[in-house]
Amino acid sequence: MTIEAGPSIRVRLDLSYDGTDFSGWASQPGRRTVQGVLETALATVLRTGPITLTVAGRTDAGVHATGQVAHFEVAPEVWAEQGEKLVRRLAGVLAPDVRVRAATVVPATFDARFAALWRSYEYLIDDGDGGPQPLSRNYVLGWRRHLDTGAMATAAIGLSGLHDFAAFCKRRDGASTIRTVLDFTVERTGDLIACRIRADAFCHSMVRSLVGALIAVGERRRPVEWPVELLERRVRADEVPVAAPHGLRLVAVGYPADDELAARAAQTRAVRTLPVIERPGGESGDAEA
Repeated sequence: MTIEAGPSIRVRLDLSYDGTDFSGWASQPGRRTVQGVLETALATVLRTGPITLTVAGRTDAGVHATGQVAHFEVAPEVWAEQGEKLVRRLAGVLAPDVRVRAATVVPATFDARFAALWRSYEYLIDDGDGGPQPLSRNYVLGWRRHLDTGAMATAAIGLSGLHDFAAFCKRRDGASTIRTVLDFTVERTGDLIACRIRADAFCHSMVRSLVGALIAVGERRRPVEWPVELLERRVRADEVPVAAPHGLRLVAVGYPADDELAARAAQTRAVRTLPVIERPGGESGDAEA
């Protein structure tokens, strides 16, 4: 894309990281975070003042990413000098557990967070007698009891659609827990179980809580209908276990065409609500697709 003169241009970063030794994405005083490490590296390589990154998904401590997306602003003259060398130079200053795979100029309407159509996560579980292989132990949850993946898959299907996921989220003041799960699958290959979920967005601890609920179903401690029944609640369900972070990874983020970026960002910023349907007798309630 052509770079025009102006106060700044917007750059998209596609990146991956091993979350094992990070205290999550977001910068925290005195802690090593992905955002903090990347912003420091960018300022060093670009020889600018502080860089501020906006990210598609703020992953928790110990969670990994193979398809994370972020953006930042930089002066046109700095990009003209450093842009083509940025990925290679970042590889020279970053620790081996985080890598920028691509850096590209994008329209000013691109927003890594608000313009995203969906995020896709994968959670891996090994329920074999011997546990996860040594080279994958930091990325796969070992489970010592056999899991019924058929029951887990059935439960996952019921969680697709537009719902209030308050029962599966750690609520933050002023934040909505209404989300649209586009697809949720559970597949087994030998001892390895892959739980894959794609949604327009996720609230805090939502994926790990959903996986924790599926594990309870897979162990037959809970009926298949239990996770769906929890959607009726409007507060966190304390009986839902939160799966360990190391089995989770953000694998992809989807965006619309350039001419639809602004409209998508505006839609995402709007307050999320469940549609209201009329019930017999004139009562109304939340519709759950």
